[in-house]
Amino acid sequence: MTAQVYFIGIDVGKDWLHVAYSTTEVRSYPNTPEGIERLLAELRQLGPKAIGRIVLEATGGYERLLVQQLAAAELPVVVVNPRQARDFARATGRLAKTDRIDALCLQQMAATLNLPVRPLPDAAQSRLRELLARRNQLVQMITAERNRLARSQHEAVQKSIRQVLELLEQELAAVEQMLDDTIRQSPLLSGNHKLLQSTKGVGPSTARCLVIALPELGQLSRQKIAALVGVAPFAHDSGRQRGRRHIRGGRPEVRRVLYMATLVATRHNPVIRDFYQRLLQRGKTNKVALVACMRKLLCILNATIRDRKP
Repeated sequence: MTAQVYFIGIDVGKDWLHVAYSTTEVRSYPNTPEGIERLLAELRQLGPKAIGRIVLEATGGYERLLVQQLAAAELPVVVVNPRQARDFARATGRLAKTDRIDALCLQQMAATLNLPVRPLPDAAQSRLRELLARRNQLVQMITAERNRLARSQHEAVQKSIRQVLELLEQELAAVEQMLDDTIRQSPLLSGNHKLLQSTKGVGPSTARCLVIALPELGQLSRQKIAALVGVAPFAHDSGRQRGRRHIRGGRPEVRRVLYMATLVATRHNPVIRDFYQRLLQRGKTNKVALVACMRKLLCILNATIRDRKP
């Protein structure tokens, strides 16, 4: 007689966790340390080997404590992109959306798809990623305030905006200092940070983002790293039709800094510059050529970290 294997879906909200243990059974727990401990106690009763997958969506932070506790308990937890979960729901005919339906959909997703269990970031990586996200938020706020300052016509409003800008710039400098100090304290991160900057076009800010937001750099093949970042073109063909290739998915924060680094590289990096010019001469549009150069630059950086050669 084969032992029962549980596939569990968890819909994470700000206040509640809705947990689907089967296609019919959904229980609710407060999204608090006490509620998570209660959930873990019930999962332990099932037995760790009896749990095939636990699937939940990334919710912008409300899931972090739960994921950390599940991973610490050595349970097979998988965090999926909300778009992927919604596409699966539509594919199975679920058009309505409630917390219970979402939990049941994630449970079915866990039971149907062979979702890989990837290593989750440790506490130090999580702290770095949160600091990097905060830096990006501050940059966006500074940009917004500068745009408002350019449009403002009244001295009192301009004075207010300048005061806010001064505070935001101080906070940005403090966050960047914390990021740089943390990177310097890690031999691996500091070594990768220096290696990446040996490529023309990659500066300290780009290298900082890559070592934090793309820890897989140097560990994957060029095809997989390109797909992970979201610069690998996907086919769009059907029958005799040959559609244009498009990039999609990936990690937007990495793609943004890679785009800016590539713009610099097309002017100052001989390898990328010559490659860019060849693509333009073959009739490629500026955008297509630039994306191809982003992919090439990423592959160069991947090989640099893999081989430990500047």
